[in-house]
Amino acid sequence: MEKFGKSQPVKRTEDMRFLTGAGRYVDDIAPKDALFGYVFRSPVAHGVIDGLNVDDARAAEGVQMVVTARDLEALGVTLKMQASVLKNRDGSRAAAPMRPLLAKDHVRFVGEPVAMIFADTYLQAKDAAELIEFDYTDLPAHLGLSFGGEALHEAAPENRAFDWDLGDEDAFESAIASAAHRISCEIEDNRIIVNSMEPRGCYAEIEDGRVHVAINGQGVWAPKAQLAKHLNVDPEDIRVTNPDTGGGFGMKAMMYPEYAICAAAARALDKPVRWMSERTEAMLSDNAGRDLCSRVEMGFDADHKLVAYKVHSIANMGAYNSQFAQPIQTDLFSKVLTGCYDVQAVYLHVEGVFTNTTQVDAYRGAGRPEAIYVLERSMDYAARALGVDPWALRRRNFIAPEAFPYTTAADVTYDIGEFDRVLGVAQTRADHAGYENRRNASAANGMLRGMGLCYYIESILGDPSETAKVVFFESEDRVSIYVGTQSNGQGHETVYAQFLSDQSGIALNKIDVIQGDSDRIPTGGGTGGSRSVTVQNTATLATVEAMIAQFTPFLADKMGVSEESVMFDDEAFRADGSNESYTMVEVAELARAEGRTDLLSHEARITLDARSFPNGAHVAEVEIDPATGVTVVDRYTVVDDFGNLINPMLVAGQVHGGVAQGLGQALTERVVYDEDGQLLTASFMDYAMPRADDLPMISFATEAVPTKTNPMGMKGCGEAGTVGALAAIANAVQDAVAPLGIETVDMPFTPHRMWQMLKAGKLASE
Repeated sequence: MEKFGKSQPVKRTEDMRFLTGAGRYVDDIAPKDALFGYVFRSPVAHGVIDGLNVDDARAAEGVQMVVTARDLEALGVTLKMQASVLKNRDGSRAAAPMRPLLAKDHVRFVGEPVAMIFADTYLQAKDAAELIEFDYTDLPAHLGLSFGGEALHEAAPENRAFDWDLGDEDAFESAIASAAHRISCEIEDNRIIVNSMEPRGCYAEIEDGRVHVAINGQGVWAPKAQLAKHLNVDPEDIRVTNPDTGGGFGMKAMMYPEYAICAAAARALDKPVRWMSERTEAMLSDNAGRDLCSRVEMGFDADHKLVAYKVHSIANMGAYNSQFAQPIQTDLFSKVLTGCYDVQAVYLHVEGVFTNTTQVDAYRGAGRPEAIYVLERSMDYAARALGVDPWALRRRNFIAPEAFPYTTAADVTYDIGEFDRVLGVAQTRADHAGYENRRNASAANGMLRGMGLCYYIESILGDPSETAKVVFFESEDRVSIYVGTQSNGQGHETVYAQFLSDQSGIALNKIDVIQGDSDRIPTGGGTGGSRSVTVQNTATLATVEAMIAQFTPFLADKMGVSEESVMFDDEAFRADGSNESYTMVEVAELARAEGRTDLLSHEARITLDARSFPNGAHVAEVEIDPATGVTVVDRYTVVDDFGNLINPMLVAGQVHGGVAQGLGQALTERVVYDEDGQLLTASFMDYAMPRADDLPMISFATEAVPTKTNPMGMKGCGEAGTVGALAAIANAVQDAVAPLGIETVDMPFTPHRMWQMLKAGKLASE
């Protein structure tokens, strides 16, 4: 298996469907007779439920059902939601308080679901919610990255979710004690609200006695297993489908209460039900991202070699453990803890805190953007403190090409890398040599200019196993490929069909990509961790090899030649001593004509032995107006090592989208809670998403160093844009304001915050 894709920039085939309104999104395809669901949510951040009377809501016009936590229990539903739980530093189990589908005795964040109404129309359900009598006793809200205060859970004294570490603290202390230079800094990583274009939604119905739930998520198999546990039924009694999804970004990768509640309601009523989130509802209830603060200590020798590195983070979990929350800022963070740098005396200490806010979970990159942000901000801070060029400091500490495979202090093995080479290309493309002239020109116009570099590395995560299945002629003359991942807008339908076409010679326009149905696809790893293309196409390559192996003896018999003489050249089967040739489709047609249905379906499952590690350089230049605090990203250059590419056009799109999300967090997006835990940024009037005029033209190029971890030499690209963008922009802002004596800057760099910072810096210098 040494072949790889032909790297043609094929336009996305699914876009015509999306742009002409023919997409099949969950709210578009819900059964026409489905009841409408509406969630009554907690209006307070922390309180004891003294009374919950839903009688008037049940009697309201059009209402068919109202469920509370106790009603779900009466229906035989298990309330407790799944969450990953760590081991603490002392070996004990981290806090695992129960998170119920509906609040039972307490409410712990504004927006927590308390009851759900199902009615003939959406407005009837919404109006009925106004009739619910909800009595509660207020408790103090615990907010911010600190311990103590009013306890949210008995299982978490001091509101401590976990106390986790990795590495050798004694080795770190020894190394830093003898270091020639000691640097420390504190770095904040602000909370964001994901705001996918399509909010979360679902519908549920009964099909032949089984429960069918359609979700707009990132895969069907994990929700199927969890729904079975909530409903206390055999997983085979559950079918989950995932139609077109308008953005996921990690936020839609996990279970939410509404899916199980709708399933329980459909089963109890024997009627289909549907639910779709409103935007403010999504801002209150979707899992948020980031939200941590890290204290960093670094030790350098006399030659500026990094010899010791320690990170102590406090990470906000929100009110409960979400499904993947505890591992994100710990285990996933650690995968790229030391980035591209050669340092072994390393210690990571992370503490999780429960607060009366919405849960925090995966957001594009899930732990790796946070780790790289901390490291690359710290490297820039160290360069300034040491009085050296930040590009030179990075080069001084890069892992050398001859050191690969390289095992980090976190016991992660990088297979290959040529970081200095990639950085050199970025330096040229960003016109590093011309930067001082641009800075002087900005100064002449009364503006501040800064350049920021981030050299990132990304660890491809998620399930390393995947299955692909190719079936001929399910529909007329078409070929189907069944995949175990789930597109959320990345272009999977194009790239999977393109890769199969490249490897098999089957015409691209004859291939249908089938995804998102637990009945039609028994297993799959879903989408997350930038895993999709590497694992899915490796499985496709194995399936093509299986097709060749099964077609060869059949065709040899037809051609009257030995099996050894039959060869496939990516387009057709040929044999020495014969002038006949057959495409894959032609062989399948012959098999169908002879009734050989066994040759019309081919399947293979693979497991990758190791991860791949995309890496690259992001270079941002910002210009700041000191009179207004407005910060503009004026130039942006990306050079990535993604290994071999299948479709460069889609790769560029992924990078552009990732940079846009990173820029949003850096410049515009700010989550604000008041002292009572009320979300003040609960609409697009108050929460500033990045817009087209916030983004510069992005110069993008790739410098391939093919990985050895899969046959195609590919590395994932879905999250890399965000991993690199945060620190590049923040370092550029820091570079712009450093001449004013401002030593620390923290995202988001909104005009008001920048104006305050610049004003404070000016006063301090006078």
